[in-house]
Amino acid sequence: MREQHSAMTLNELADYWAAEKPDDIAYRFDGRATSFREFRDASEALARAFAAEGVGKGDRIAWIGKNSDRYFLTLFAAARIGAVTVPVGWRLATAEMAFIVEDAEAGTIVSGPEFLDLASGFADTIGCVKRLFGAEGNPTAECVASLQARHESAPPVDYSPHCDDPIVQLYTSGTTGQPKGVVLTQNNILKGRSRDEREIPNWDRWAEGDAGLQAMPVAHIAGTGYGILPLNRGMACSIIAEFDIERTLDLIDARHVTRFFLVPAALQMLITHPRLAEIDTSGVVQIAYGASPMPLQLLRDCMKAFPNAGFAQFYGMTETTGTIIVLPPEDHDPAGNERMRSAGKPLDGVEVRIVDEQGKEVGVGEVGEIVTRSEANMVHYWKQPERTAETVDGEGWLRTGDAAYRDADGYIYIHDRMKDMIITGGENVYPAEVENALYEHPQVSEAAVIGVPDETWGEAVKAVIVPKNGAKIDEREIIAFVRERIAGYKTPKTVDVIAVMPRNASGKILRKDLRAPYWEGRERQVN
Repeated sequence: MREQHSAMTLNELADYWAAEKPDDIAYRFDGRATSFREFRDASEALARAFAAEGVGKGDRIAWIGKNSDRYFLTLFAAARIGAVTVPVGWRLATAEMAFIVEDAEAGTIVSGPEFLDLASGFADTIGCVKRLFGAEGNPTAECVASLQARHESAPPVDYSPHCDDPIVQLYTSGTTGQPKGVVLTQNNILKGRSRDEREIPNWDRWAEGDAGLQAMPVAHIAGTGYGILPLNRGMACSIIAEFDIERTLDLIDARHVTRFFLVPAALQMLITHPRLAEIDTSGVVQIAYGASPMPLQLLRDCMKAFPNAGFAQFYGMTETTGTIIVLPPEDHDPAGNERMRSAGKPLDGVEVRIVDEQGKEVGVGEVGEIVTRSEANMVHYWKQPERTAETVDGEGWLRTGDAAYRDADGYIYIHDRMKDMIITGGENVYPAEVENALYEHPQVSEAAVIGVPDETWGEAVKAVIVPKNGAKIDEREIIAFVRERIAGYKTPKTVDVIAVMPRNASGKILRKDLRAPYWEGRERQVN
């Protein structure tokens, strides 16, 4: 059996495949195909250009835009000089974007064409921003291609990246209402490097001709991580700016995609599209899904639509650099089985324990919190040592905030969320973020936000409001008010008005009591 490459850093990875498969395709995007050699050369040239502009080790480069091959070019170039890329969610409200750019102290912005005017506003109002570049050609800002050309004669970068260097900072929402920057290293991203072929599970073995699809937002670990995964295997990756059913079907039909990761809601949209019947899906060999469980009927429909694909459920979080627990294809049965209710088993090299409030491991079948330890765990939360210490203990165990139990065979079953996070269509929404926006409304006295079952998105965001004395609440007006302040996917879909907010003896709002009527008759308080 052969061994994989032993690249320890992104630049070593790019260099390796540029030497091994120089003319093979690394990335496809919007009609543009880039070979491994072209990608390596471009990332090295952009690294020299960034360095010539004064960008150095530890500096933050914010990406404001949708998915693009230019994002991965920026990420790899930044990593060559020790800089850290900060992808900003393009679906966020302007104020949320500005917060991330300022919090990250990003001195450089690289913007997609749709967001260049918005990014220019950041550059003018946020003191840390020193330079702005466009991802593509644009008359209002220098683009990365012309930046490379302008510094063509710049000297080689005098820096040797290390596997422990931070390379990406992903922002994840928090219970306080302000997002936290999760700092991930070269080692976190390349945690699967240099494994003997015999140690790789069957579902994770890529064959010549395989190709991945990067459709999840790059501001999520599923987007950035999956965009690097095919290159890590020496295979092509097709990138689409955002999930698009027609474009995805085109890529599947052309055999430019054989493996992909999507949330169940996106899979449902894909298999119910009328064009699917015209598409040759036989080339798809693996479909991974996560962020919410797969309903059995949807799994059956997906298996029928993609008869040659193995299905794998992924469980993880930004702080664990994505997947740490997998339910492999052999545990998927269209007839249904007990194991399909589980998240699966930990990956090799990942330790998972189920513990009580004192941190003591509980027995088989007992519910506790999932804690995990592996080389995939984040370094820290950016500029938040106290929150880092609350999440990762001195021995390296990271608290996930998810309640679960383990069966006798080691399978992990998600029971509930120990935090109040809502997952809607694969997007994480924390009640505090939405409640902060609701409290700005002049007619709102108290507000609580909960997740309720939704057949399409898994969960939908619902606001429960106690109005100020005599105030009349207009549901549509409340929703519109909130949508102006936060991202659309975080905005409540419905609003309930109540007279008194349920609270415990210490005054804390009892969200479980608010959720209970909507989840009655269901085994779990997650969907």
